[in-house]
Amino acid sequence: MANYAIITDLNRCVGCLACTVACKAINGVPIGNFWIKTLRIGPHPTESGSGHFPDVEMYFLPIQCQHCENPECVHVCPTGASYIREDGTVQIDKSKCIGCQFCAMSCPYGVRYLNEEECVVEKCTLCEQKIAQGELPQCVSQCAARARFFGDLDQGVDNFEGPAAPSDPQAVGYDDMTSTRVKLKDYVEAYKQTDIHHLADAGNKPKFMYLLREPRKWRE
Repeated sequence: MANYAIITDLNRCVGCLACTVACKAINGVPIGNFWIKTLRIGPHPTESGSGHFPDVEMYFLPIQCQHCENPECVHVCPTGASYIREDGTVQIDKSKCIGCQFCAMSCPYGVRYLNEEECVVEKCTLCEQKIAQGELPQCVSQCAARARFFGDLDQGVDNFEGPAAPSDPQAVGYDDMTSTRVKLKDYVEAYKQTDIHHLADAGNKPKFMYLLREPRKWRE
């Protein structure tokens, strides 16, 4: 048993879209659809700023299925196609999906879509094919800024893992680079519990987390 989730350090995220592209490539996401959308939040004035550069703030926010604790998409599915796996992830059994899109309409984050060719709904699976083999989700292993970390909520967010940034990329092979793990607490800038945020909770209890520290701290 596990309770998998991802935390993204927004003070490290540079909006490079590597997570979006890597996700599309490995999961065969159709053109025009996305399992991860990276939004730009801002720029907006700082609390004491003039509203003009450099007194403005901006960050990037990757949004995907939040693999909620109490997912409405599962409750409204008439066929049981949407379900919660034993590892805490929300999945879709395509053999049961009839393409009614009730789940897509009930999702507060708009992260589901209808694959018109197959007439089934799709979304982020948290790379179930990879985590079942002890690997990291592709969006985590390919994060260029090393901002995304994956782990078991039951083990505590401090122990979430991501790939280590090599000191000499030219001397390290790809397999070695992606298999070397670091823990969130040992790798990123210090954070407090109040720095951990979730997307708006509509009663679904989103599990994915976002680290966002005090304003401007990421630029100092």
